[in-house]
Amino acid sequence: MTDYCEEQRNELEALESIYPDSFTVVSENPASFTIRVTSETGENEETVEATLQFTYVEKYPDDPPKFEIATHENLQNSDTADIMSLLTEQAQENIGMVMIFTLVTAVQEKLNEIVDQIKSRKEMEKLLKEKEAEEIEKAIFHGTPVTIENFLSWKARFDAELTEMKKKQKEDEQGGKVKLTGKQQFETDHNLDTSDIQFLEEGNNVEVDESLFQDMDDLELDDDDDPDYNPDLESDND
Repeated sequence: MTDYCEEQRNELEALESIYPDSFTVVSENPASFTIRVTSETGENEETVEATLQFTYVEKYPDDPPKFEIATHENLQNSDTADIMSLLTEQAQENIGMVMIFTLVTAVQEKLNEIVDQIKSRKEMEKLLKEKEAEEIEKAIFHGTPVTIENFLSWKARFDAELTEMKKKQKEDEQGGKVKLTGKQQFETDHNLDTSDIQFLEEGNNVEVDESLFQDMDDLELDDDDDPDYNPDLESDND
């Protein structure tokens, strides 16, 4: 007849020796304890962690123990679900034998795999970002290749803009908002050809006050003061 209590007590002593820094007793009756499992990684690498709680049932190890993930760090819901499935599978495979060390070892390996997956995912994300930046730089340098599709799209936008400009110009003309150049003004208004003549004709009617010039004869002006004086002409007259 199997002495379940003896087997359980012996396993607890062994586990406490194997995991001195991570083994913690939760209760004695029924016997329940936790073991903290951390991934094995190099320096400066991200780690993942799970604290497993095991509780013996009356007929353990002929019946599997109860287990759960008490706490965890850097694990996603899918990761914890995978760990629970792994524990269930390993427990069924080891019925009849003390199995806690085997279960913890399986979880340890699983955490290492998760860390490798995280590392690979980050490297892939880095490569994708570098590739995306390279493609953007290449597009800026080389421009967008002309295809039938993008040419037709550009042509449609160009025609629409041109039509809108013509429509606006027509509306401005109808509203008298068009600003004509000098040439266009002369071409459209022939009255501008003779507009300056009226100013010349009006100039003939300017009245001059002759009294302002009555004392001009009394002024003695030197030849040098005369603005019309030209000494060369005087020499020629002599």
